[in-house]
Order: sequence, then structure tokens, then C-alpha cells
Amino acid sequence: MLMGLFQKKPQFGTSAPAYTLGMQRAVLIVGLGNVGEQYSGTRHNLGFACVDALAESQNIDGWTDNKGLKSLVTTGNIADTRVILCKPTTYMNNSGEAVQAVSHFYKIQPRDIVVVHDELDIDFGQIRTGMGGGSAGHNGVKSVIEHIGADFGRVRIGVGPKSPGTDLPAGRQVDSADFVLAKFSEAEQPQLKNLTQEVNAILTEYIHSGTLPTETRKFLV
Repeated sequence: MLMGLFQKKPQFGTSAPAYTLGMQRAVLIVGLGNVGEQYSGTRHNLGFACVDALAESQNIDGWTDNKGLKSLVTTGNIADTRVILCKPTTYMNNSGEAVQAVSHFYKIQPRDIVVVHDELDIDFGQIRTGMGGGSAGHNGVKSVIEHIGADFGRVRIGVGPKSPGTDLPAGRQVDSADFVLAKFSEAEQPQLKNLTQEVNAILTEYIHSGTLPTETRKFLV
């Protein structure tokens, strides 16, 4: 079956993509995060968690650590669409290197790429979607923009607002980097399954329709 999905292309240099997906529509969905067990379950790894949930729900397995693409990658079919799932292994600040490599390899244009990531400027309980825009101070998104431009889809998952640390003096806020690299609070933990299910629904709708609307959704129950 794989021979029918991929066509081998002649190689003219190391930068040439190895395969093309032919006439089948293909999309690339990227979850942003940091590799390493110490980052698992942190706010900054929401992108990883949501892409993992999509893969599990669609029975897409076989993640491969592709050093050349600087990513963990797996692929599968959902309806008539070939779906490439990507988790960069570059660490957050260099995510664009991986997205550029994977999109070039599979010949995916920015308009067919969706990046899923945490967003400190959006309150926990909201998900915003849309095409294009700036980085809003998110270093992973900034890196993607630097490497492929801004015309890709975004699924922005709220993790804000920052809350004061319990060991900080009254009136002081926790540092933003420390906040996003921390685990979710006890009040937020029960909502995480609901969150990933809502993102899963958004991504599945996008895969079937080919359109990522500009909208805000609430996932709290």
C-alpha cells in the first residue's frame, strides 16, 4: 500500500525532497513542545499532548524519530486526506527548523500547515483558531514564522493568565517562562481531557473540510 501512496523521486542533491504525495491532498499538523520527560505535562507542551491525542483517536501510530527532519513524525489517512503529524525535537525556540524540514520533505505549503500551541495571552478555557498573524511573544511560533512565513494555521490554546507563585511576595507575578514550563494547577488538571478532545474535534473538522475558521471556542464544562 505504501508504494501506491508515495512516488520515488530522483535525487539531485541533499535538499531535494525524497517523496511526493502525488495528487492526494495532504496536510501537516505540528504540535509544539519540548522533548524530555521533565517537560511532559507542562503548559508549554500542550501542542505535543494534543497531537498525541489526535494520533491516538485516529489510530495513527508508529512515531519515528527522524534526525534529518529534526522531528518525531508519523503519517496516516483520515478520510481522503493524507495527514502528517510532527513534534519537533529541536526544543521550542528552534521549532521552525523542524517545520521547514518536514514541509519541504513532504512538499506541504504553509496554507496546509496547522501549528498547535499554548498561548499565555489567552485565558485557560478558550481555544482560538485562524490563519496567519504574529507570534504574540511565543518563541516557538516566532521560529516557525522565521522559517516558513506567517501564512499557516494556528490552534492557540489558552493557558493564562499567569498566577502568582505561592512563594512570591504579595503583588509579584511568576516569571512567564517559569509559568509555562510548570505543570497545570490542581483546578486545571481535570479539564485537560476535555481540552484535548475539543482540539481533536477542531483538527478533525479541519482535515475533513480543508478550512480552519477564525473563531474562539470554550472547552470548560
